Amino acid sequence: MAFTPTEHRLGGPSTFAQIDSAANYTSNSSTAATNNWWPIGTILRGVDGTLGGGEFIYLQGVASNAAGLVVSYNATTGAVVLLPSTANLGTPVAVSMSANTSAANYSWYQIEGLSTVLKSAVAVTPQAKVYISGTTGRLMPTSASGKQIIGAKYANLATVTSTTSTATILLSRPWAQGQIT
Repeated sequence: MAFTPTEHRLGGPSTFAQIDSAANYTSNSSTAATNNWWPIGTILRGVDGTLGGGEFIYLQGVASNAAGLVVSYNATTGAVVLLPSTANLGTPVAVSMSANTSAANYSWYQIEGLSTVLKSAVAVTPQAKVYISGTTGRLMPTSASGKQIIGAKYANLATVTSTTSTATILLSRPWAQGQIT
């Protein structure tokens, strides 16, 4: 993944690192931002030569984070947690673009477009629905009550084996399923 921003905003430096390198708008480095250059929740568009276009939201980091892990976030405060294996969360989710492991730092999370995610050790059939895994921050295709990710679908055209740790999903501002009764 090498998403490059396709739009620029006033108020920060005019050049920046690629989004998947924890673009910090401070010095083109590949480290997480220690300065909050943008308001929490800022959304930018980017493009990748293989995955196409996407949208990214600027939020806080979280302990034990890694690129490709899925997080749940509070859209008001920007607080982020690795997606827990809990049913009926009813919260927005996003895919981490970097290993930003500190809530004192900020980075980008993907919320729209094709994204490479870390998955649990199960095979993924083509175009399967997406569910919260029993492993924190990971996804799976196995149906689990109250754990569907709404606004996300596996985008693979062939079966992804259980030994492969990543899969491609299509995101459309995803949410963890909320209570249905």
